[in-house]
Amino acid sequence: MNRISYSLLLILATPLALLYFGWRALKSPDYRGRLGERFALGLPRVSGPLVIHCASMGETLAALPLIRKLQQQYPTTPVLVTTTTPTGSQQVKKHLGDSVFHCYLPMDHSLIMRRFLNKLKPKAIILMETELWPNLIHHSFCRDIPVILANARLSERSARGYGRFPKLVGPMLGRLSAVAAQNSNDGARLVKLGVVAARLTDCGSLKFDIPIDKPARQQAAELGQQLFGSRPRWIAASTHPGEFEQVLASHRQLLRTHPELLLVLVPRHPEQFDHAADLCQQAGLTLQRRSQTTQVDADTQVLVGDTMGELMGLYGGCDIALVGGSLIERGGHNPLEPAAFGKPVLMGPHYFNFQEIGDQLQQHGALMSVPDQDHLTQALRSLLNDRRQRQSMGEAALVFVSQNRGATERQLQVIRDAITAGTL
Repeated sequence: MNRISYSLLLILATPLALLYFGWRALKSPDYRGRLGERFALGLPRVSGPLVIHCASMGETLAALPLIRKLQQQYPTTPVLVTTTTPTGSQQVKKHLGDSVFHCYLPMDHSLIMRRFLNKLKPKAIILMETELWPNLIHHSFCRDIPVILANARLSERSARGYGRFPKLVGPMLGRLSAVAAQNSNDGARLVKLGVVAARLTDCGSLKFDIPIDKPARQQAAELGQQLFGSRPRWIAASTHPGEFEQVLASHRQLLRTHPELLLVLVPRHPEQFDHAADLCQQAGLTLQRRSQTTQVDADTQVLVGDTMGELMGLYGGCDIALVGGSLIERGGHNPLEPAAFGKPVLMGPHYFNFQEIGDQLQQHGALMSVPDQDHLTQALRSLLNDRRQRQSMGEAALVFVSQNRGATERQLQVIRDAITAGTL
């Protein structure tokens, strides 16, 4: 498949895309009212911006320090942050407000991307992690717009998938102006697929530079005390259907020996809040919803985290953290968020999206990988019964995060060099 075939397939798939957006709009109001942006209509009125694309909430939060550094570096250049999902959009508005422009990134149709670029005339485009869009990159290259892949990662599994389409992927990656890779393994996979080796720099992950200072830690501790009091609690965060059931089954088993234990269950997507609450009731567990309470009752067994923007505080307010997307084959979510709070981290076996970081956390004694629900229960029971083990894992997590900070400055330098060599 080459880019022309890819573009034709996108055109044929447009009716399905419209059905998908319509279905999501029925379930989530955040998808309503902005459909035009998916077709490069109703774009912000800005010319010559620095465009930074973050797909969803995780990429947006990780990119915040880099975005703020770029604003300082180029104070007279407007910044447009694009996202794919409403959760990413919400984080842009919450943390950056009116200091940036914002819209959804349009679908990667050739004509739509040409309209997007002709309308905005970006000075440079920064794509976060693995946000690789063939038509966006092609038409930017044709207009001499530098495209930088920042915080780049590519798992072995994803590399195999991209490798099936060398005529599409090779030219796309070869047109990138610069790549700031999270580690040498990701970088080697990208070069093998087509990135020019001289344009790649191993910079480390932006996710290590999570801005958690003393006030943030204190605020999280106060939130935990306010919500939970002195009760032992564990959090199952960024979880998906298929994981809810496993987490609830483990919690029911743990309640037999730890009757005061509280589970904080935080679904990854807002449209799953009600489903998670229904499963709690079906499991015979008493629950409250975070959106409806400021203090958990003594007889509550599960708190469903159904608010947005509170995950970091909930991590900091709990004793043990399970990071979701890993008990099922989703690739796992960011284990550095609880690690940065000094919490012992658990993940299922499927954390290939964070393979290098997860493996290193294990080697440093900060993370335990649990292959299934039974092992999850055993690991939780062990940690609940051993305060020293919890403390040791938490301290190891803090040391590991601290030792790997600095990626923001390194990636900023890569972006500066690419922009200087380009048009800004």
